[in-house]
Amino acid sequence: MVSQFVSSHDKRLLGDLEFDFPDGTHAIGRLDDDSEGLLLLTTDKRVTRLIFLDTVPHQRQYLVMVQNHVTEETLQKLNSGVSIIIKNGAPYLAKPISVERINNPLLLYPHAADDRDKYAHAWLLITLTEGKYRQVRKMVLAVKHRCLRLVRISISDVQLGTLAPGEVKEVNADYFSTLLRIKFPVDKL
Repeated sequence: MVSQFVSSHDKRLLGDLEFDFPDGTHAIGRLDDDSEGLLLLTTDKRVTRLIFLDTVPHQRQYLVMVQNHVTEETLQKLNSGVSIIIKNGAPYLAKPISVERINNPLLLYPHAADDRDKYAHAWLLITLTEGKYRQVRKMVLAVKHRCLRLVRISISDVQLGTLAPGEVKEVNADYFSTLLRIKFPVDKL
């Protein structure tokens, strides 16, 4: 599924979910088609601007399953920042807030069970404020690990929790803005 309502590609879309989305609903940010997890939707275009252009960056957490075991040295490299290539081939130092190994991903996301867990792998919890294209995948690849699964589990204080893939939870605007720690300018209301 792609995180949009309209696409020229033959893929499942958000509108295919069993939920009656109001007119004008759009995604705040995106998940690439190999990723899963928390996707925020709104009908208020100001929210996107307030999240991505705010002076205080909004943290995002990702539960990441990588191929092979991860050493302490690799964790240190990731935590110190790794160079990745972004738009137009430019190098970029991707420096997370934190990267930690997770022994039981089911405690963070009950739908994290994966049939590939019989092979050598590790689960990481990566916290970022940046959101470059495929950044998490590029970061783990830069330290010689292939990303097997990527689940966004939070944006600021909005948590994926126990929501199953494809499940939608509607919240009111005041609660939503409190969780995201955004304030709408009074002159724009």
